[in-house]
Amino acid sequence: MTSIPFVTDLWSKVEGAPEDAILALSANYAKDTNPNKANLGVGAYRDENGKPWILPAVQKAKEQLVKDPSANHEYLPIPGFQPFLDLSARLMFGEDAKVIKEGRLVTNQTISGSGANHVGARFLVENYPFPAEKCIYLSDPTWPNHYAIHETAGFKTKTYRYYNPETRQLNFDGMYEDLMNMPDGSVVLLHAVAHNPTGVDPTEEQWRKIADVFAKKRLFAFFDSAYQGFASGEPARDAFSVRHFEERGDIAMLVAQSFAKNAGLYGERIGALHIVTGSKEQAANVQSQVNVLQRSENSTMPAYGARIVAKILGEPDLRAEWDSNIKTMAGRIMDMRQALCDLLTNEFKTPGTWNHIVDQIGMFSYLGLDKEQCQRLTKEGHIYLMLTGRVSMAGFNSSNVKHVATWIDKVVREKETKAKV
Repeated sequence: MTSIPFVTDLWSKVEGAPEDAILALSANYAKDTNPNKANLGVGAYRDENGKPWILPAVQKAKEQLVKDPSANHEYLPIPGFQPFLDLSARLMFGEDAKVIKEGRLVTNQTISGSGANHVGARFLVENYPFPAEKCIYLSDPTWPNHYAIHETAGFKTKTYRYYNPETRQLNFDGMYEDLMNMPDGSVVLLHAVAHNPTGVDPTEEQWRKIADVFAKKRLFAFFDSAYQGFASGEPARDAFSVRHFEERGDIAMLVAQSFAKNAGLYGERIGALHIVTGSKEQAANVQSQVNVLQRSENSTMPAYGARIVAKILGEPDLRAEWDSNIKTMAGRIMDMRQALCDLLTNEFKTPGTWNHIVDQIGMFSYLGLDKEQCQRLTKEGHIYLMLTGRVSMAGFNSSNVKHVATWIDKVVREKETKAKV
């Protein structure tokens, strides 16, 4: 008979996992009673008052769904809500995309972008003809959760050069060289737009050169698209990299798509996985295999978020309002970038150059501060940011931007003074 100590001691040797750095940051911010505190860590949009913003288009879509007499809570098919699948694909690849018209695109609804990354990784691990080891190359740096997601799915992770901390710009030459030196057929994760965490993207011309390497080396492009429309305010512009790669027709690829940021549906966990294939027959087979993966993990997807997005993308009036909403979000973030840059450059004349703040795009920015400076901003200035110097520009507003700029100026000047001693 099993003894009682077995039950009480069963998990005694399980060690506690490290706390998630971003969640810990938000928890510490919540406990801080300082009236000037600022949370620049959270990856979610905030309005001018620092509050979550329900997009008006989303609110109207929700109200219409409530009044829909045909609405129910039945299970969705395994791939997901069909109107959402169709509309999300058209948003990503374009209304006239050949890959859609020819029936070569496989689309499955996922648990936001994280789920799309996970299912896409699992599909590749089980089906892709790797040149050697099952490895995916990630940009250095990348969203930290990429490592956990892809390693849990069975990938070994390696990195390619991406960001130059000295210039605070893209290390294009290093990236290009690393891509050229990868084994032919390697799987490479690319941020489609608004690179997280740096905010540094290739130019369109650089994307074309990157695509040339992918075609030449037969590299597999694993796009993570978390910010379409949210980055520039223009969904088509933010989809340039994905559409260029697909339209060439000589690059194998998939896309992990999220509607957390561009629809503000963070908690609804709505996303899609798109896999480009060579024929209708291939698409049918790939779809069946992805369905098997989905069935084993989630059975079917949540319906509510998918219905909201489909309502917005499928009705012209709501789509027009959504287009306006994302311009509002993107525009406010651009304004905050400009305000911070102007304060540091013109008002405080902070040592160094700060144009990288406005050159970067999307939610995040790498300020160029070191770990000690970031710690001081948090401990002394009550400004919560990652120790890498990454900040969420959505956390800035007209009430806190000068406070943050004051502290950046302070820690930069004091470091410069110490260096001269």
